Order: sequence, then structure tokens, then C-alpha cells
Amino acid sequence: MFYDLNVPITTTTTSNSGSKKGKGKQPQASNSPQFTAAQLSAIDAHLDLLIHLGYTVICFNQTVNKKVDPKTHINVLNELLEKLKPRRGILFLKRLSVILDEDSEKGFGLINANTSYFNSYDILSLIPTNQATFALACLTHTLPSPLTTHIISIPLTLPRFPFHLKHTLIRTAIKNGAVFEINYVGALGGESDAALLEAGAAEANGSNAKRNWWAAAKELVRVTKGKGLIVSGGVVAQANLRAPRDVANLITLLELPQDAAHAACTSVPKSLILRAQTRKTYRAVFSEPTLVIPEGYSAPAPPITSTPTVASIPLPSSQQAVAIGGQKKRPREEDLVDSKQKQQNTSGTMSGQIGQGSDKKKKRKNNKE
Repeated sequence: MFYDLNVPITTTTTSNSGSKKGKGKQPQASNSPQFTAAQLSAIDAHLDLLIHLGYTVICFNQTVNKKVDPKTHINVLNELLEKLKPRRGILFLKRLSVILDEDSEKGFGLINANTSYFNSYDILSLIPTNQATFALACLTHTLPSPLTTHIISIPLTLPRFPFHLKHTLIRTAIKNGAVFEINYVGALGGESDAALLEAGAAEANGSNAKRNWWAAAKELVRVTKGKGLIVSGGVVAQANLRAPRDVANLITLLELPQDAAHAACTSVPKSLILRAQTRKTYRAVFSEPTLVIPEGYSAPAPPITSTPTVASIPLPSSQQAVAIGGQKKRPREEDLVDSKQKQQNTSGTMSGQIGQGSDKKKKRKNNKE
């Protein structure tokens, strides 16, 4: 299975708002996306070509500048999927990309109050444009939460990086499960997403953008060491589309191993999609574990433990008071009397022996005299 997680979708919206003049309450603006017949036919032709090239998982990308306001923002991908004809064996996903700049650094709509609104998207991604937003995307928004960002898309066609790719930030983001995206349209000098051009996140299409892409992509591969990378299209014109294996060969020119280049189009996006499903669970838990017992299974009987037998050793009467098991009992009076008599007898014999020894010494002295 090959994946293309960036198919840009642009649409026109119509707003019906009342006049701002007057003191009465103004009616709220209602934006409704409209796809013309020409746009739908162009999208269908784009999808047919992607399927013909071998892609089986296609993700539509909706790009937002600066801030996501649920009051005015509309998920245009829901209406698009309803109007597209079904294709057997092809999986369609929805993605939301937010461009972060100086104005949207502290308030771009990714808050817990809007969690239910963002659940309509399958994948969330961020496009940082300065050092502060890049650090925020790598450290904060990659942690397990209902608003976890799984893709960090770096604009590679800028004349120079607006931020420094620090190893600590890159390692932390990869450890948290995020990936860094490379759009191969910049390597061909093709047309990029119009929303990126309006936000100033990419330079005008041409040879300069192509040269900047190769230098920046090579630096990104060097910093990440080939780990946590995915390759997407980001293609607007059909002439710039490439087959998955051609894209893998193209990425190997960035000094990326061939197996890592193949994984960037297959296994890494697959694990990313599975991880993105955990946004709707508690702390990135896939599901509640259940115990499944197969039929005919019987639990093994517990092992029989035999208590060791202790040989009976005759003990003195004074020590017989100690019971088996470590619990002491009060000795009987008969045992106390027997022990006292034995002590007296032993003391008497000892005194008698001492007296006899002293008498023998006296007799020896008298005989010598």
C-alpha cells in the first residue's frame, strides 16, 4: 500500500451577512463551501491518475492561515467526500493543516474547547514559520491529547530556514510519535498550494524554489538521520504527479538509504494513521483490552505443595515447653520441679568433688612432713 497524505483542496465560499449599519442585532455570517462542476471533475481526474499510479490511501488537505475559528471555519472535506464517486479499495482521509506565524503563535484554535470540532478530521498537521512556533509544535502539540499533531510540515522552498533545526526538538518530536513531511513537488519546481503562497510560507515557483528545496530537504534528512520522515505530494497540477517508486528513488538522492526511502511511502504513513486514531481515546490508548478465552481451554490445576517432615528429636524437659510452629507455651509445674531437682543434684555432686579434692591435697602434705 502506498500513501499520499497531501492532496491540496481549495474551494470558494459564499458569505451572506447583513449590513453593518444600524443599531439592531446583526445577522451572523454563514459560509457554505461550493464546488463547481469543473472543480469536481478536476478532482476526479486527479484521483483517477493517483489511483492509476498505484496509490491506495489518499488524504485530502485543507490549509488554514493563522487561526481556526469554529464560528466561521467550515470543514469543506465533508461535503467533498459526499460528492465524489466511490472507488472500491481506496481509502479517503481528511487532513487539516494550520500555518503558524507570529500572529497565531498563542491562539490558533487548537484548544480543548474545540475538541469536538477537530474530531471530524483524521489527521492534524502544523506548518511552523518561525523558531517559537517550531518549538511549540515539537514540544507541546506532539504530546498525547485530543488535539495531538502528528505531522510537522516544514516549508522547504524558502530561500533560507526561518528557524534552526535543533537536534533536541527533532528527537523529542520523533519520540512523541510525530513525523516530518517532505513534499516532492518542490523538487520538480511545480505549483504548490495556493494557501501557502498567500501566507508567505513558500517562494514563487521557479528554479530558485527548486534549488532551495534540495538544500533544505538534505538538511532535514541529516538532522533526523532518516527517521520519522514521510513523503507526500502536495501537487496541484497533474503533470507533476509521480509514481510511488519514482518518489522513493528521488528521495534517495538526499543521501537517504533505499529502505528508509521506501518506508517513507509505506510503513511510516501507515503507523502515522493508526496513531492518529488515538486522538479520540484517553491518552493515546487504542481500545480497552478484553480477555478472550479459546474454546475448550481448561485452567491447569494448582501444584500440590507437600510440607517437609521434621524428625522427632528428644529434647530436655525444660525445652519441651516450646511448641511446634514458633509459639511458646507456659511450662507445666511438674517440669519446673524436675528441672530444679536436677540443678540441685548437679550442684551437690560438683561440691562433693571439690571437697574430696581438697582432702587429698591435705593428706599429701601430711605424708611429706
